[in-house]
Amino acid sequence: MSPVGRRHGSGSARGRHGERGAVAVEAALVLPIIFTMLFGIIEVTLLIRDDVALTSASRTGARVASAAAGAGPGVCETGPQAPPCTPASAPALAQAAADAIQRAGSAMPKDAIDYILVYRANSAGVPGPEGVTSMPASCAGVASCVKFVWRDSADAFRYDSGAWDSRTVNGCVNESDTLGVYLHATHTPVTGLFGSIGLEDRAVMKFEPLSDDTCKSTRPHPHP
Repeated sequence: MSPVGRRHGSGSARGRHGERGAVAVEAALVLPIIFTMLFGIIEVTLLIRDDVALTSASRTGARVASAAAGAGPGVCETGPQAPPCTPASAPALAQAAADAIQRAGSAMPKDAIDYILVYRANSAGVPGPEGVTSMPASCAGVASCVKFVWRDSADAFRYDSGAWDSRTVNGCVNESDTLGVYLHATHTPVTGLFGSIGLEDRAVMKFEPLSDDTCKSTRPHPHP
């Protein structure tokens, strides 16, 4: 009887070892999938966060700029207390939009925003003459459009290129121009499982009307 008992015990031990081995194999196959799904959920959540932050930032910039139709040209002064340098070929309202985006509280790092375009919008909501429907990556060759980029040295958005004569900004009732603020950003994954993802958003608003006296004292300038 004892030999039979020994054979039975040995078989049970082999069975237990076999079960543990099967569990280990299953874990090795399933755990990478579970971790990938978990990291994917984290990345999608952060991506949505950045997208919402970008949308909020573009609307903040547009709201501030739309109230500054009569702000005049940009200024470029020197000195420790001088405002950001924006040339007279760009309207002060564009720098106001960039400053508002910089000040806006957001979970997205400001240096994740690649560039900002502030422009007179056509009926399609993009810069350029009527008939243009695509958003350019810069203001090169585009009238009434200025570009701002993040400068690490200044820890702020600064004028980069483009021109928009402030004298052509029309904020008169029933004649008001349409303003556009476009942001392009890059979402950098924290887990390293996915590549960088480009994000974009734009807000388009009419300028808030200037006072009647202001409109009467100036002749409307033709749009370039």
